[in-house]
Amino acid sequence: MFNAPRPAQRYASAPVNGLGGSFVDENPLAASIYDDPWSAAPSPSPQLIQNATSALSSVLAEANVPESYNRAFAVVDATNSGETSVNALSRVLSTSGLPAMTVDKIVNLVSSRPRVSKLEFFVALALLALAQSGKDISVEQVAARAAENNLPEPFLHLDTLQPSTSALSSPYPTYRQATLDPWSVPRFGSNGGGSDFAAPRSATTINGGAVSSLAGSGLPREWWKMQETVDVTIQGQQGFILNRYTVYEIITEHGTPVHRRYSEFAFLWDCLVRRYPFRLLPALPPKRVQPDAAFIEQRRKGLVRFLNAVMNHPVIKEDGLLATFLSEPSFENWRKHTAISLEEESASRHVDRIEEITVPSDLEDKLAFVRGKISPLIEQWQRICVLAERIIKRRESAAVRIPPSLRRTYLPAHFTFPFFSLHHSPLDDHDHDRIPGPASSTTSLAGSLSMLSSRTARSDDLELDDQADLARLTNVLRAVVEVNERCWRGDECELCDGVRQGIAQVASHTQRQSDLLEQRTNALLYSTLEALKSQRDLYIAMRDLFVRRDRLSVDNVDRLKKRVDLNSMKLEGIKAAQKDGWQDDADRIIGLIEKDQATIATLLNRRVFIRASMWHELRVVLHNKENALLSKLVQNLAHDEQAFTSSVLANWVSLGNAVEEMPYE
Repeated sequence: MFNAPRPAQRYASAPVNGLGGSFVDENPLAASIYDDPWSAAPSPSPQLIQNATSALSSVLAEANVPESYNRAFAVVDATNSGETSVNALSRVLSTSGLPAMTVDKIVNLVSSRPRVSKLEFFVALALLALAQSGKDISVEQVAARAAENNLPEPFLHLDTLQPSTSALSSPYPTYRQATLDPWSVPRFGSNGGGSDFAAPRSATTINGGAVSSLAGSGLPREWWKMQETVDVTIQGQQGFILNRYTVYEIITEHGTPVHRRYSEFAFLWDCLVRRYPFRLLPALPPKRVQPDAAFIEQRRKGLVRFLNAVMNHPVIKEDGLLATFLSEPSFENWRKHTAISLEEESASRHVDRIEEITVPSDLEDKLAFVRGKISPLIEQWQRICVLAERIIKRRESAAVRIPPSLRRTYLPAHFTFPFFSLHHSPLDDHDHDRIPGPASSTTSLAGSLSMLSSRTARSDDLELDDQADLARLTNVLRAVVEVNERCWRGDECELCDGVRQGIAQVASHTQRQSDLLEQRTNALLYSTLEALKSQRDLYIAMRDLFVRRDRLSVDNVDRLKKRVDLNSMKLEGIKAAQKDGWQDDADRIIGLIEKDQATIATLLNRRVFIRASMWHELRVVLHNKENALLSKLVQNLAHDEQAFTSSVLANWVSLGNAVEEMPYE
């Protein structure tokens, strides 16, 4: 889905051949010259109904959506992802005060997937408004009102919406106000004035001031606790039909939020890779013509990883252009009035003698060793990311398999379920020992519920048979309680009342379980999975660094030395002959020799700089990040899973205590 082709045309002007310019001439959308890391991006969630959203797209048509619809959706979509969970939709609909059976009917009318799109959410609100006004609940009624541009507005008490209760931490990272810069250098300069945004920051040492020694890591103690974080949210689309673009809001720990479009991210990447060709720079996520919401969300996450990587790089984080990108309100206007230098880092930074000595003599052997295992690491980490997302998506859609005989009959006609038939799917035939066939009319609900834990480990295709998740189960149980509110005996029946209260407790605890699952899933999606992808991106950036070094480290020192020797011989011949005007010829040749010698000295210094940069990126950046951040990831994962498991256990223990006194007679 995400293997969009990268455009072949050049992004920037022709390369500058002089030493004061850039040695890089790359398209920012083609940073990785091998396989595109996005080409094997984790597959999207399995779609139970292939064209459910597209079938509903014609329902609202071009009708004006009431503002109350957007306000309600914003409550359950804090990240602007364009979708929410069935659990969140059910909780919003429950604030209307309508019976649980009506809420359950609306939820099943709009979606049979674990996630609900913005369009499906709006249709659900329209159905809710029809129910509140006493009209027939049907998609056709909503379509008719939309054709008249008169969508009904529901009455919701969103202020009473209870947040998901959980002992777990918030799934979205909080912004840590760092009191100490990880590399002990001021971010925006210390001269009291503005920094030079048009040129890369200069420094006297290769690592920007960090302690450099063979024994140490080159970073402060516990630097992983002081990482700066950035968040990127989607603000919607702007522009005309043929020139529409997505606007992103960047929120950092410093300054106010700023809005940027993707082309401005591409411009920043292009400038950084030209200024710092021998640094670890992650690739940008790709661009696509007419992207869908899922692709835009994946790209948003990729942009977050890109910014987090450059903001925490010990050298690139001090770049003036990066600081401007993160703080300038109108980056486009700033570019129009500012001359931006693409001078390579080696032209303004130099390696001191101590730093040069610390570069090991066997650096090429070390780099060759790392290079040999980069490709296998990328492949394995890509597989880890794909498998992790599948596991997370399965947890999100942890569901109860409803037998065909118990499936609701009021699902809309435009929803087609191929699994409603009694024929086995191919996967069922191959896995018949573990996957029971379609249940008969005598299949008990308890038997279906007993498969809840075992079904979460099936393949994505088999998950398509799951028709209801815990949120839907909660709605159904509450509907059962409402239907059995009165006993046929007419008078008070302690047996019915006791059983009904027990079922109500089950509904309450399944709601709690659904909340726990949703919150843990969000934490895994927005924290754990992104950390895994950052690990993969780190190795891809190292691979691309090797490619850039191979291409850009080539120079003409040997040719210049031969030319100097040749000119020196000419100079000696002119001096020996001393013909008329020989002094002018001698001065001209001396000037050529001095110019070539200066160029040779500059190129030799650049060689030293490249070696020092590669050693710094290997020892300080790659070695530290690939180990320390992975340790942090694993420890956080283990701790969060323990907290989640404890919360789940406490929930079911609470249910056991609550239903202990359910009557039998």
